[in-house]
Amino acid sequence: MPQDMPPVGGYGPVQYKRNLPAPGFRPTTLLLGMGAIVVFGFYKLGQGIREQNELAREKMWSRIHLIPMLQAEEDRDLVRRHLADQAREKELLGENVKVYNSDRYVRPTYAITPGSVTK
Repeated sequence: MPQDMPPVGGYGPVQYKRNLPAPGFRPTTLLLGMGAIVVFGFYKLGQGIREQNELAREKMWSRIHLIPMLQAEEDRDLVRRHLADQAREKELLGENVKVYNSDRYVRPTYAITPGSVTK
């Protein structure tokens, strides 16, 4: 029995490599995508910082504009307390004793001391 021989011109090439596409995106695509996300994040961060600065400036100016009204309210309260003190003094002493040598209003200073001192 004769032996089989290869065909004339040889056998065709044997495909031993798999030609599968690489999974996922190319590295350059991933790098560009991540770079875009980082740039967008820094943009939003800058916008947020700018907004916080604007809100802080607005808060500061609103407080500055409220100072005269708060000062007037405090002055009215001090005048009310002063007149109540004078009325109490008149009720207790029978007359108003002038503490100062002038009629100019002097803003009172209060020193709060403890009622009982323990050692």
